[in-house]
Amino acid sequence: MNGQENPELEMSLACLRENYTRGELDESSVDPNPIAQFERWFREAQESGLKEPNAMTLATSTADGRPSARIVLLKHLSADGFVFYTNYESRKGRELAENPQVALVFYWAELERQIRVEGGARTISRKESEEYFDSRPKGSRLGALVSRQSAAVPGRKLLEDELRSLEIQFRDTDDVPCPEFWGGYSVTPASIEFWQGRPNRLHDRIRYFRGNGPEWRLERLSP
Repeated sequence: MNGQENPELEMSLACLRENYTRGELDESSVDPNPIAQFERWFREAQESGLKEPNAMTLATSTADGRPSARIVLLKHLSADGFVFYTNYESRKGRELAENPQVALVFYWAELERQIRVEGGARTISRKESEEYFDSRPKGSRLGALVSRQSAAVPGRKLLEDELRSLEIQFRDTDDVPCPEFWGGYSVTPASIEFWQGRPNRLHDRIRYFRGNGPEWRLERLSP
């Protein structure tokens, strides 16, 4: 388009809208613990047959505030945090080393729901990372050895050739070592917000946050 505006596209975008009617969210009905509330909603997302309900946007930033975001998969949840796995040398890994403050977003359009998590990320123990790595399909483990995530490569053939070489190397064993540059992060939430779409854009937003102590506090936010 050479920088020129597209009136037809602008008009079609302006007309895209939904009137949300599937549910509601009230302070009297939510669990006092946001992790339990998340688990409740996650079960409902699974029961609804959503594809990869554990997919979440992970937003990170450099020390000087340059943001980036991508989709990762939630692989474990506990009172301590939301766990995902990645290459420590990837862009996200480098940014987390500079600035551990992150945001997570789950969006389940079919249920008209969104969950936002803000908190700090830390690496989990090597033992936990290795245990999860060993549970993955062999092809995924070999792929992790090949990938120097986020690094520029001259072409896909290089990656495929390296994978074939590893497949030959490990063809007689299932013992693929977890690389030192690969492992998990746990995001300890400081706040968790649950969003339920409602008619006329008067959406329900319930936010949990920690005050001066360990207890969770709850508030309703204006849509």
